[in-house]
Amino acid sequence: MLMRTDPFRELDRLAQQLMGPGTWSRPSVMPMDAYREGDEYVVAFDLPGVTADALDIDVERNMLTVKAERRPVAKSDDVQMELSERPLGVFSRQIVLADTLDTEHIQADYDAGVLTLRIPIAERAKRRKISIGVGSGRKEISG
Repeated sequence: MLMRTDPFRELDRLAQQLMGPGTWSRPSVMPMDAYREGDEYVVAFDLPGVTADALDIDVERNMLTVKAERRPVAKSDDVQMELSERPLGVFSRQIVLADTLDTEHIQADYDAGVLTLRIPIAERAKRRKISIGVGSGRKEISG
């Protein structure tokens, strides 16, 4: 049997039970990191225990939506649950992407419970040099 001594963890667990698991109409939030790496914008989501077929990623204009569902593990009839703290249900996150990102070429990888999206920076948003033209001389305006 496991013993818990952290009262705040117990309060978090109780609040989660009262709110219930996430549903498709009221999903729970998933933790994420977002950063720029070279010419890509990287977004990583923590989704431990979620299978790849339970992930749904879509982009509409500049709104990125990631949904995931953590389903209960099938247990036999002789299993007696002692402690259940891992949340089940639906998790979702929406991110407004800048117009400077190329949403047509997003790459998604899922490994070890981490979903990583790599979004290239659009060519028009990359740093570039502007050449300076030299005129043929001054012109006077008379009037």
